[in-house]
Amino acid sequence: MRKISKLYIRIIPRLDIKGPNLVKGIHLEGLRVLGKPQQFSRYYYEHGADELIYMDVVASLYGRNSLLHIVEQTSREIFIPLTVGGGLRTLADIRAVLRAGADKVSLNTAALAQPQLVREAAKSYGSSTIVISIEAKKQVNGSYECYTDNGRERTRMDVLDWAARVAELGAGEILLTSIDREGTGQGYDVELTRRVAEIVPIPVIACGGAGKLDDLGEVIEHGKADAVCAASLLHYRYLQDNPGGEEFFTEGNVDYLRSGQTFSRVRAANLDEIKGHLAGQGIACRPAREETSHV
Repeated sequence: MRKISKLYIRIIPRLDIKGPNLVKGIHLEGLRVLGKPQQFSRYYYEHGADELIYMDVVASLYGRNSLLHIVEQTSREIFIPLTVGGGLRTLADIRAVLRAGADKVSLNTAALAQPQLVREAAKSYGSSTIVISIEAKKQVNGSYECYTDNGRERTRMDVLDWAARVAELGAGEILLTSIDREGTGQGYDVELTRRVAEIVPIPVIACGGAGKLDDLGEVIEHGKADAVCAASLLHYRYLQDNPGGEEFFTEGNVDYLRSGQTFSRVRAANLDEIKGHLAGQGIACRPAREETSHV
């Protein structure tokens, strides 16, 4: 099946959230506190992000998504699509997040445990609202396996089989994260992205590994990604441009934030630089923020 030709490549900051704080790890582990997600999201919105993704990275520990208050606050200040994931297990959970102000939801663990939930959610809220998050790890035989619980639990499910299945069930797009590359700054897993993008008729968002501007163009051109998700690349630039500020003692590892250091493998960039670089490669991006209302 062929996808409808895309007009623009979307640039999507991903904000992993633990409690009240924005955090960042490597291989989805070793989470460092970076700041308050509302401050980062407002900055990204004002500087041209096409969408935002909020992910509750400890939701599996508590069996619920704990972002409703943060989502409510964010939705009052930004007017671009907001995807929220982590700990959503039922139609009621999805409804609560959408009512709080999210435009889309991201499902992973619950979808693998109850594939019918994907069909029911798409039927109830529309396919465009349902994003399936696939956390993939490459195996020794070259295949890719789906993981859950923020990359901690194996499923024995092949990524390509699962991607094809969720598309058939009615998912609107796939958020594809390489656990091996996530947070490393070594670039996206282009092979993984291409394999998935070639077999599904829905958009694929590449996530995990962006460390420099060229990485984004590579996964778009050679990985056939419909959108690119970035975290370290953008977050570390935000910290460079906005030094100082609050201390974050609420929870987590704040040593990195106090140190003022940057991750050496990441050549941080802002959204203007990303879009300008991609435009120079002939890749169309939205040139400016277009304000829309939340559904």
